[in-house]
Amino acid sequence: MIEPARRSRGEMSAATSARLVAAARAAFARDGFASTSMDALCTEAGVTRGALYHHFGSKEGLLEAVVHQIDAEIGERLDAENQRHADPWEGFRACCHLWLEQALDPEIQRIFLKDAPAVLGQRMREMDEANSIAPLRDALAELMDTGRIARTDPEALARLINGALVDAALWVAAAGEPQPALARAHSATDTLLRGLGTQR
Repeated sequence: MIEPARRSRGEMSAATSARLVAAARAAFARDGFASTSMDALCTEAGVTRGALYHHFGSKEGLLEAVVHQIDAEIGERLDAENQRHADPWEGFRACCHLWLEQALDPEIQRIFLKDAPAVLGQRMREMDEANSIAPLRDALAELMDTGRIARTDPEALARLINGALVDAALWVAAAGEPQPALARAHSATDTLLRGLGTQR
């Protein structure tokens, strides 16, 4: 009798967390982090303010949970895009371009590119280290090992490419006409990546 009750409490806890994250994601995308009221979030999710503190510790903790969710979804898109290409180099190039295209999504613009870096600071940088730079470094090291790109320090190159893509995405997101800006970013990215390649 005890074990089913425990599972039930766990399921209820997960459902409460999911409702809070969904409500926060919608509110942060619509109104921005600073303008979102915690009381309004709790009302929309149908939970108490104490539940928010219990699950996430703070409004910033809830933002971090939303960012993790969005980041995981972007990662799934990039993985799916990479798997579409038999050639690892072409998959890498396609993923760089797909990342730029995320800047057209208003939700990603507001939460992931604008509010999260400003609010989460060092924690956002730590997430970037784990979820962006480390996979980039590993992919680049493999491409170097197979002779597809010129040999250099993969860690340094990953940071350069990541910084360039993030800054370009911010530029696209802030542009008055994002589609022309995205086209220019795609063209410049192709030029940048061509410089890494080697002839087989």
